[in-house]
Amino acid sequence: PVGVMIEVPSAVLIADELAKLADFFSIGTNDLVQYTLAVDRGNERVSELFNPFHPAVLRMIKMTVEAAHNNNIQIGMCGEMAGDPLAAFLLLGLGIEEFSVSPIMLLKIKQILRSLKMKDAIEISEKCLTMESPYEIESLMYNIMHSYFPGMDSDDFFSLTENIGQIGLFNS
Repeated sequence: PVGVMIEVPSAVLIADELAKLADFFSIGTNDLVQYTLAVDRGNERVSELFNPFHPAVLRMIKMTVEAAHNNNIQIGMCGEMAGDPLAAFLLLGLGIEEFSVSPIMLLKIKQILRSLKMKDAIEISEKCLTMESPYEIESLMYNIMHSYFPGMDSDDFFSLTENIGQIGLFNS
C-alpha cells in the first residue's frame, strides 16, 4: 500500500487529487498545526499560539477526511493530537479511523473511544466545527470529558495528557 502524509495546508487543498493516487492518508498533526497557524511550536515567543483545537486546524482535518472517504481510502492520524485524550472524541467524530499514539497513551485513548457512541462523537465534532475559538472548543471538550468521567475535577483535565495514568481513572 502507498500512503500520503498530510502535513501541510497545500496537501489538504489537493487531498482529492492525492487520494486518487494513494491507498491511505495519515494526517501528521504536529506539522499540520504548525504550518496552518504559522506558529513554530519550538519558538518560546509564539509556542503558546500552537493549538490543535484551532477551528482552522479542525476544518483542515475534516477536509482531509472527506477527501479520503470520497475516494474510499483509509484515514489515520499521527502526532500529538492523536494521543490527546481531549481530542479523541472529536477526532473520531470527524472520521479519523486510526490513531497512531505513543505506547503509554494507547490504552487510555482506547478506553476513551470505547466510552462513547459514534452518533455522539459526530454530534460533538459538528458542534466544534461551528465554533470560532480554540478555547471554546477546548472548554466543550473538557465538559464532555467531565460528563463521561464525572469523578474527575476540572483541575485534573488541565493536566490530563501528562498524568492520565496516575489519576486512577484508567487501569492499564
